[in-house]
Formats: sequence, structure tokens, C-alpha cells
Amino acid sequence: MFNFTEQPPLSLYIHFPWCVQKCPYCDFNSHEVKNSLDEKKYIHALISDLEQELPLFWGRSISTIFMGGGTPSLFSPESIDELLSALRARLTFAPDIEITMEANPGTVEFEKFKEFNAAGINRLSIGIQSFSDEKLKSLGRIHGRKEAIRAAELAHDAGFTSFNLDLMYGLPNQSIQQALDDIETAIALEPKHLSHYQLTIEPNTFFHHHPPVTPDDDKLWEMQLACQNVLAKNNYKQYEISAYAKDHFQAQHNLNYWQFGDYLGIGAGAHGKLTNAAEQTISRSWKVKQPQEYLNNATTKKRIAGQKFLTRDDAGFEFMMNVLRLNNGFETELFQRHTGLPISAVEKALTQAEEKGWINWDLKRIKPTDTGRQYLNNLLELFMPEDD
Repeated sequence: MFNFTEQPPLSLYIHFPWCVQKCPYCDFNSHEVKNSLDEKKYIHALISDLEQELPLFWGRSISTIFMGGGTPSLFSPESIDELLSALRARLTFAPDIEITMEANPGTVEFEKFKEFNAAGINRLSIGIQSFSDEKLKSLGRIHGRKEAIRAAELAHDAGFTSFNLDLMYGLPNQSIQQALDDIETAIALEPKHLSHYQLTIEPNTFFHHHPPVTPDDDKLWEMQLACQNVLAKNNYKQYEISAYAKDHFQAQHNLNYWQFGDYLGIGAGAHGKLTNAAEQTISRSWKVKQPQEYLNNATTKKRIAGQKFLTRDDAGFEFMMNVLRLNNGFETELFQRHTGLPISAVEKALTQAEEKGWINWDLKRIKPTDTGRQYLNNLLELFMPEDD
């Protein structure tokens, strides 16, 4: 079915499913902390989960680690240190490994950031969303403008040379100037990376059932372009739909996702994708979502909620669905390396995309055009597997 001559880079994703408060727009697997948080029990569950995965990737090194949630920064530095020590004892880390932790401005202080850094976290992703107290309140965030600014300042002071700030636009009743104010405040804090993405109303969220008034499509487009211009003038280069970075500070973990690399997923609700070159397969798996169910089953196979083996059509589509998010596209030979398929497997769709002016395609590289990025959903539809 496939013809792998090597395996893609391998990352590790670790999910922390608890938050102080569930945000009305959030559709991630996150749960409010009701009483106390048994950190030690969860850390030990993560280690047990990982140990059972080890035979699936013997001999492969880990290039990046991402701790997401939920709010990983709710956990103490001692717990994070215990987890990273356990990972180092069981895994081979790449020499230049990127280890990212998501942090909420409402759950951090200087000593905590400093100790996270000492434990081995070398990159932070701070969920700011906005610097407006009014907008933060409408988003259900537990922090305000002062805490947001302070979190970025603390990241610098604690020794983080690389950190990301998350910002949203298209917020309830947001004007273009308000969106620009958020961007300019963020830039003044000198992060190496900015994520700037539109608020979307997802199913199974409070906002889905009680939708706020948000800017119309024309205003959203104008807002996006205005913010992109300011980012470009300040040398934040857009390399993906919602990702902007200074030179050499792109998010390596996310790049591995977008280039259809492999990743392990441990923790409640975590997803993983693994290539097995020996068996010529690509599989996806996901863990049970409910934290208590995960804790009860972390040492057994019951921790796995499901698994799927990709077909050739699945692999071709999923590769394109990810990699065409990148402004610079991909080197043509990467398709074969990461899917085990010849580029001819998607030649029909590539030809259609090129005819529509949505991609540039030559022997070395395939990349979306400006128009292709604008109509990305239409571009991706060309690669969708046909119904049987």
C-alpha cells in the first residue's frame, strides 16, 4: 500500500485537561477544576501511558514536545520537573529539542516561570487572546490586560528567549482599530512568535448556543489585512495561516504537524499519528477524553478510545490538508517521504489546482499562491477522497 524508505520526524504531545474556568468559545478537551487537583496521580498516569507506547517507536528520537490543554501551567514546577525527568529516562531527545508549554496569564508568576525554565521548558505559548479588559471579559478569560502584559514581561525575565503570544481577532463587537491595538501591544512586548487567528464559533460550545455579535466577513477580511501589514512591517514573517515569527523562531512542533510528521499523544483525549516503515502503515489513535476515565485506565489498553489505519487516499488528503497551510508550501519530494506515496497519487488534483491559479508547482516545490491561500478550503476540496 505504502512505500516508506524512512520514517518522518517524531514529536510528543502531552495533554493537561484542566482549566480554572471553561471559556465560552473553547471546544478543546478541557474541564474546570472542581476541587483539588491531584497532580502526582496525573503525572504518574502520563508516565504509564507513555511506557505502554514505547514499543511502537523503538529507536526513534523525539524532536519536539508540546504540553497543551487545558492549562498545563496550573501544574507545579515540581510536577513538570518530575514528568520531564521521566521522559528523559525513557526517550531519546534530539540535541536541539523544542519543549513548549501552554500558559495562561492568570496562573503564572515569576518564580513559576523561572522554575519551568529550569526544569527544561524552553518555549512558552501564552494565551493572551486580547489586551482589552472588555474583550477578555466577553471571552470568559480569567485574566485582564495587566496580567497579560505582566505574563509576557515575566517570560523575558525568567529567561525564555522564545515564546509565543496567542491573539484572536473578530471578537464580539470588535473594531479594526481595537484589533490593531492588540497587535501593537503584543509587538511592543517583543515575543519571537505570534499566533493571530479569527474567533470561530465551534459546535458544543457556549458561544454556539448563545452566539455573540461578531464582525461581518468584509470587516474580518479588512481587519486581517490591516493586522498582517503591521506584523510584516515589524518583521514578523507569516509562515502559516495564523502563525508569524521572527527569523529562526517558527514553532517546530507545529511545523512537524503541518508537514505530516509523526507524533505520540499521551494524556486524556490526546491524539497520535505513527508511521511504521516495517509494516508500511500509518495509524491514528486517540485516548479517552474524560480525565477520571483516563486516570482509571492509564495502565491498560482501555486508555485508548480508538485507532484508525489510513488508506492511500487518506494519507494524500491529510498531507495536503496540513502542508498547504504553509505559505512556502513544501519540497515536492517531502510528499513521498512522509506519505510513502509517489507524487502522481495526487497529480490530478495538483493539475486542477495549478489550472485555477491556486498553486505554483515545479519539480522542487509546490506552494499555494496568494489566491490559493485566500480560497484554501476550495483548494483542499480538490484533494478530498472520492466517495466509494
